[in-house]
Amino acid sequence: MCGDATNWDEEAYRESILREREIQTRTVFRTVWAPSFNPKPECVVVASSDGSIASYSISSCVSKHPIGFCSARAQRLLPAEPEGFLEGHDGPAYDVKFYGNGEDSLLLSCGDDGKIKGWRWKEFTESEVPITFQGNHMKPVLDLINPQDKGPWGALSPIPENNAIAVDPQGGSIFSAAGDSCAYCWDVEKSEIKMVFKGHTDYLHCILSRASSSQIITGSEDGTARIWDCKSGKCIKVIDPLKDKKLKGRISCVSCIALDASESWHVAVAEVCQFGISLLLNAFQVFPTVHPYRTWCLITIKY
Repeated sequence: MCGDATNWDEEAYRESILREREIQTRTVFRTVWAPSFNPKPECVVVASSDGSIASYSISSCVSKHPIGFCSARAQRLLPAEPEGFLEGHDGPAYDVKFYGNGEDSLLLSCGDDGKIKGWRWKEFTESEVPITFQGNHMKPVLDLINPQDKGPWGALSPIPENNAIAVDPQGGSIFSAAGDSCAYCWDVEKSEIKMVFKGHTDYLHCILSRASSSQIITGSEDGTARIWDCKSGKCIKVIDPLKDKKLKGRISCVSCIALDASESWHVAVAEVCQFGISLLLNAFQVFPTVHPYRTWCLITIKY
């Protein structure tokens, strides 16, 4: 067997192999629907482990799949191609949100580098730069970075990562759940911290804004969810499943929280160490949900 290796590009071949491996091992940490006046959203934006922020057209992805695309083999052979692409962070991008609605909205992301970045969504969607040249073709209009603590002799601590963000456009605020056990409230106009929420004893996994009551809710690796007053910065309620003896030693963290449309019910997802937990604890009830590798609890709270 022989061939002409005159035009062989070793570097291009190496890069193609590395890129293929990167795609196969890439993890999507968070997704969000793009702003749309259509009741059936068309575009989804994802934050990935390679630090990228990418947008995908649902109809375009579906139309490119042949009949029988639901098979595992077809899914492996036909990766979705993004409509838009940004190299957002140095390290994994953990969350993505939209600040505002319509054409004036900002696409926000946060990541392991401790930054919150924002790009104009209209400029992103109307970019004429070919997808193969996208990545650094747009400069963020918002670039925030978490503060560092000073130690002995002026030494600075590492920049804590941002694991999640929440928005309050009416209040002009962005909230971040950081790796230093604190939640931060950022002023969008001034690009500076308005308030720091301290009380958790381990890093934060998640955060959401309860705008109707000027509150935020956080979930942490310390196994608790906390409700905070945004005016005073004080914690007004600690939701601690570990206080119940039947759950002692089983719940290790609160990894995800959500509110219903009325903002009256709060749902927290907690990681537990064994199966079959279902009981009533004061103001909330725990419903077990089975995961292939972990067991999770859904905790619902009525205000």
